[in-house]
Amino acid sequence: MAMMMMAPRTLTFRQPLPPSSRSSRQLYPSKSLLSSNPITSVHLPKSTSQNQSPLVARASSTAAFSDDISDILGDVNIFTATGQSVMLKDLWDQNEGMAVVALLRHFGCPCCWELALALKESKSRFDSAGVKLIAVGVGTPNKARILAERLPFPLDCLYADPDRKAYDVLGLYYGFGRTFFNPTSAKVFSRFEALQKAVKNYTVEATPDDRSSVLQQGGMFVFKGKQLLYAWKDEGTGDHAPFDDIFGVCCRTPVA
Repeated sequence: MAMMMMAPRTLTFRQPLPPSSRSSRQLYPSKSLLSSNPITSVHLPKSTSQNQSPLVARASSTAAFSDDISDILGDVNIFTATGQSVMLKDLWDQNEGMAVVALLRHFGCPCCWELALALKESKSRFDSAGVKLIAVGVGTPNKARILAERLPFPLDCLYADPDRKAYDVLGLYYGFGRTFFNPTSAKVFSRFEALQKAVKNYTVEATPDDRSSVLQQGGMFVFKGKQLLYAWKDEGTGDHAPFDDIFGVCCRTPVA
């Protein structure tokens, strides 16, 4: 895999744009979108340590989000790991409830097992803050159960999106280049021990039967009711959102 290290990215807010569809996904940022959609930087309080990641939402370079993104996403139909059909809007309180929505690449991705393990180990912290953890992966419910049983991971927090509907609504990246050759994937080498721990019981059988699904990238989103507070789109495989940022958003936002 051809990789190189990149400088740390800056988290920024962006003016909302309509979510992109699967057919309009691009492997690399569109210069026209970058020039026509100015970015507004957010300055941190002086008390914030320079060693910490900025605790602000980072919008994707190829798509931002419309004001009604929660309504659009909420109407997406996915499945519990046990096979029941559910609407995303029914998974957390749409008035004041806080939710971390983590979209894994697919259930057979070793980097996603690493992310799932980190989410599982953070669940008590989310629970104490009154935050609902929702992990979604590409694949069928039976593939989700393989991850849940072998990692293990709590079934009541795990959902399957075999048709990648939520990923399309959120404009998450998709493609061969993103999956295998994006430089940000080099991040995984700094987490080798965590990855090794996560894949102790890994099996390739969790990979979706639709092999085109392995080209899907994931992301991380934090909602308070219908308000999108934080957005992160994985630039490449294993380019996960910094958990310090997620905790910062969850802890500094009052929960009803």
